[in-house]
Amino acid sequence: MKAIDVHCHIPTRTGLKPFDPYFKAMGDYYKYDYRSMVHTEEEFAEVVKASNVKAIILGFDAETATGLERIPNDYVVDLVKRFPESFVGGFASVDPWKGRAALQEIERAMKELGMLGVKFHPPVQQFFANDRRFYPVYDLCSELGVPVQFHTGTTGVGINMKESRIHLKYGQPLHLDDVAADFPNLTIIASHPSWPWQDEMLMILLHKENVFNELSGWNPKYFTPALKKEINGRLQDKFMFGSDYPALQFNQLFEAWETEQYKPEVLEKVFLKNAQRILHL
Repeated sequence: MKAIDVHCHIPTRTGLKPFDPYFKAMGDYYKYDYRSMVHTEEEFAEVVKASNVKAIILGFDAETATGLERIPNDYVVDLVKRFPESFVGGFASVDPWKGRAALQEIERAMKELGMLGVKFHPPVQQFFANDRRFYPVYDLCSELGVPVQFHTGTTGVGINMKESRIHLKYGQPLHLDDVAADFPNLTIIASHPSWPWQDEMLMILLHKENVFNELSGWNPKYFTPALKKEINGRLQDKFMFGSDYPALQFNQLFEAWETEQYKPEVLEKVFLKNAQRILHL
């Protein structure tokens, strides 16, 4: 196994359906045929396996904010069970606006389904991570000892659309600093390079012991100089590999990572060892 992919979407018909309203505009903007992203479940598992990767796959639930159909956590777990050679586990998606139902789903996903953690997308789910109305969610995750993952930075969801209703302010990583300070035993994973707030993210990683960063969704050659320096230096134990597949391909990402002059021991940490340590895999 070359890498653990901490951030992999499910490119099946079921896994892509919630994003249907956005795909045409995203495809036009990024210059790709969004219809080519659709895989069968078997094709998806084979791509991951053939790339010498084990992936953590993600659910999706933003029903309150968007009305879009969710990707059930049960579906995520079913894929993990059917294709253990490809998928190491799944992160549950929980709609934080659902109150008691959200807490119940976290309990069920962790205790009954055996999922690895909880994933949030503040710009799509439309909430500030440090809104104290959602602190019971973090309190429960801390009590259960499971990590939480938050989308940070800009997002391709809603790009090039007149009425996307996506507010990028929710993706500012500074909001995670409050959560990290108020829940010191909670493992927090910021998803993606947090552009345009990259230095803000690095500040939090330096200051908060319980905050980490997975670098999915960007080709490494476009990382900021400050981010590249910290990956290769004092923050090398804080970063994890993520793909954002199918938006980016594994061979494309590995080639880019390996041409950016990172130390071999740093690549081993980013690709594998950090995720094993941080997520207890």
